Amino acid sequence: MRIDIISKEYPPAIYGGAGVHVAELVRALRERGDVEVQVRCFGAPRDEADTTAYADLPQLAHANAALQTLGVDVQIAADCAGADIVHSHTWYANLAGHLGGLLAGAPHIVTAHSLEPMRPWKAEQLGGGYRVSSYAERAAYEGAAAVIAVSAGMRADILRSYPSLDPDKVVVVHNGIDSQLWSPTDAPNIVRKHGVDPDRPSVMFVGRITRQKGLPYLLRAMAELPPEVQLILCAGAPDTPEILREVEDLMATLRESRDGVVWIPEMLPRAEVVALLSSATVFACPSVYEPLGIVNLEAMACNLPVVATATGGIPEVVVDGETGWLVPITQVQDGSGTPVDPDAFVADLAAALINAVSDVERARRFGVAGRQRAVDHFSWASIGDKTMAVYRSVLGA
Repeated sequence: MRIDIISKEYPPAIYGGAGVHVAELVRALRERGDVEVQVRCFGAPRDEADTTAYADLPQLAHANAALQTLGVDVQIAADCAGADIVHSHTWYANLAGHLGGLLAGAPHIVTAHSLEPMRPWKAEQLGGGYRVSSYAERAAYEGAAAVIAVSAGMRADILRSYPSLDPDKVVVVHNGIDSQLWSPTDAPNIVRKHGVDPDRPSVMFVGRITRQKGLPYLLRAMAELPPEVQLILCAGAPDTPEILREVEDLMATLRESRDGVVWIPEMLPRAEVVALLSSATVFACPSVYEPLGIVNLEAMACNLPVVATATGGIPEVVVDGETGWLVPITQVQDGSGTPVDPDAFVADLAAALINAVSDVERARRFGVAGRQRAVDHFSWASIGDKTMAVYRSVLGA
């Protein structure tokens, strides 16, 4: 069986959870030894067997970014001939999978890592391109042989966003974690190198600067925490200049009232992220939209308890009162995920974080339980097996 996996992100160019998912899924499938996996990704050439990268078309250099993406999709689709399964990830690759599957006469499978109808703020970033990305996603989902949701919460969002889909075609296969690569590490020198005191309590955030991740709510909540608590932000790749300015302004305000606010905008090597996670007291995930949240699994695998919003697939990962704290949220039903009462959400987030840092021993117990949960329920080998089962089901094998 030949499987063509299509993704915008692929090592070394990974900036989000979808890229992590693709890299680990490809590794798990190739390690089985019973399938051929061809990776088709965006960007510069990769030095990896059975992996082909596709550059933007120079003719579209000045076009809207969404049209540049479709230019890459068309190139990829042309190379899918001979595939038995075409499997795409995120809207960037969805049209390539849809067209490639049609050309190859092969079933197209979509893994849903996010949904354009659930991210209306992307219109700020893409302008009219948001309508193009929404079209590409809808065409791919409605034409797919199967849609894989990374959580039950995500499955519900898919069926709500695309009600014409046959519910039997939408199956849940969770994201996963490599618990060997992500494991507790005692590296105080690395921690200090980034301006963090490993002997002080700290709250850590890892994510892109986008409306989805809810970083402004965390910055407001941190003002309520005891002054000895540090904040470590591994946050970059802002969606728009506007949200970057908002974060910069909130950061400046926070630094007026406390020290120990550390912002690391660049993408760090995994070993350094692991060291920072391992030294922290609690991980914060204030997302207003999160299909599953691999970052929570990464933190849990490093023995770190999690304070996270009770939205999307997060409650399927973080167990309230066992591996962390879930923060309640009532959201505007316009697809944006915006809290109905932002002040109440910030207050509840602050209360959960204060609860987490107030009892170090309890936080440590939650962290140990979190790692055990990550190891027991979210291994990539298991996820590879479940994905293979989806492939075989659409082929009737």
